[in-house]
Amino acid sequence: MNNVNKKMKYMISMALLIVVSLSAIMMNVVLAQKDLPSISTHAQAAALIDVSSGRLLYSHQGDEELRIASLTKIMTAIVAIEQGQFNKPVRVSKNAYAKEGSSIFLKLGEEMSLENMLYGLMMRSGNDAATAIAEHVGGSEEGFVFLMNAKAVELGLKHTHFMNPHGLDAEGHYSSANDLARLTAYAMHNPIFKEIVKTPVKKVPNPNESWDYKWDNKNKMLRFYEGADGVKTGYTKKAFRCLVSSATRNGQQLVTVTINDGDDWNDHRKMLDYGFANYPLVEFLKRGQKIDGYEIVVSQSFSYPVANGEQNEISNRLVLTDQRKSGEDLSFGLRGRIEVIHDGVIIGKVPVYTIGSVLPKKVESSKDVLLQKPSFSIQNSTWLQSLGHVFKKLLFED
Repeated sequence: MNNVNKKMKYMISMALLIVVSLSAIMMNVVLAQKDLPSISTHAQAAALIDVSSGRLLYSHQGDEELRIASLTKIMTAIVAIEQGQFNKPVRVSKNAYAKEGSSIFLKLGEEMSLENMLYGLMMRSGNDAATAIAEHVGGSEEGFVFLMNAKAVELGLKHTHFMNPHGLDAEGHYSSANDLARLTAYAMHNPIFKEIVKTPVKKVPNPNESWDYKWDNKNKMLRFYEGADGVKTGYTKKAFRCLVSSATRNGQQLVTVTINDGDDWNDHRKMLDYGFANYPLVEFLKRGQKIDGYEIVVSQSFSYPVANGEQNEISNRLVLTDQRKSGEDLSFGLRGRIEVIHDGVIIGKVPVYTIGSVLPKKVESSKDVLLQKPSFSIQNSTWLQSLGHVFKKLLFED
């Protein structure tokens, strides 16, 4: 991990941004639930999302802007993974040392790899680790928070704003259940993030003692729920209990979010069970599938979570491209696309190729085959994104 190529990390981060932003159009739509059992939680706000498609399956007060405690560290981790230099040690400053709240008990001046510190951040919710990571990646805590907010804009998170990297209560520091679901769905496509949050126990070298650090993951869902694979706990006296969980069953991954929920472990079990039982993934297109009446095949599989009675409402529309009129490059057998439509909304676009063509590399999820790019509702998002990258490069990179 310490030798992770910086260019490769940049390419992965950009690909992940495309994967999620391309499907953000679906994240804002909760399609009608037909003949489904009712569901409720003890949470002030809650959300349930399918990671592969980005479909929001359940939302209660999902856009309410609330304190989120250490759920903040989901953004801290993904920004650090995408922007950080893993081959440089992270040094614990006076500002990071003995930070209030949860801690991994780092010593003043101690150095630890960014990789290992990220484990301490997400598994033990170390506020000292969060601060040290922020200073390492952003040049200062304030610089890193700028990057966090720029990332929120990139992802179209309209009800999110950060004031710090750890989640201690601060005015102007908030998010929403829906935004956290979107953010986590994005982060779970990053293999480094995904590996960290599902780890039950981690040993890390301790430069100050003869014994290693040993961290047990605070997330009890990893032990108590079949298929659980993340993500983050949180608590402050003002935010109360907050939790983001993920689980994978039968190839489908769901993420659930609750904010201010006194019975969150049970509510998360209930919400995940509800999603798996009522919104199974259905494959609508299969890689290599021939289109009747045409000498063309589908380049990628496409699956989508549907409730009982919805499957017949989803249709396909073939759109062939005329190179002479469009000016598009139709080399390598590309002939156009199939649009997958539900209730008048395009939920996916899958390229089609001439039979015998070498098809593009197989993708891991239906998100990756979506081609449409939604318009972010936050103005000047492109400008802010560019400014964020320039700000980081000018001030903080060697």
